[in-house]
Amino acid sequence: MIVCVCNAIREESVREAARTGARSVGQAYARSGCKVKCGSCLPFARAIIEEERAAVAANPPAVAA
Repeated sequence: MIVCVCNAIREESVREAARTGARSVGQAYARSGCKVKCGSCLPFARAIIEEERAAVAANPPAVAA
């Protein structure tokens, strides 16, 4: 699903950015080489980031000893 029509950013790109440390929409978009433009995507993108960060917090990756 397309999250940002202005930048053609897909949901999976935002999810992957969140899983790898992006804490904001700006950070997630920057990983695709983009910036927020019109802003209509912000609520959905923020929700995706919050969802992914919550999932990572609930299931942290195993750290090798």
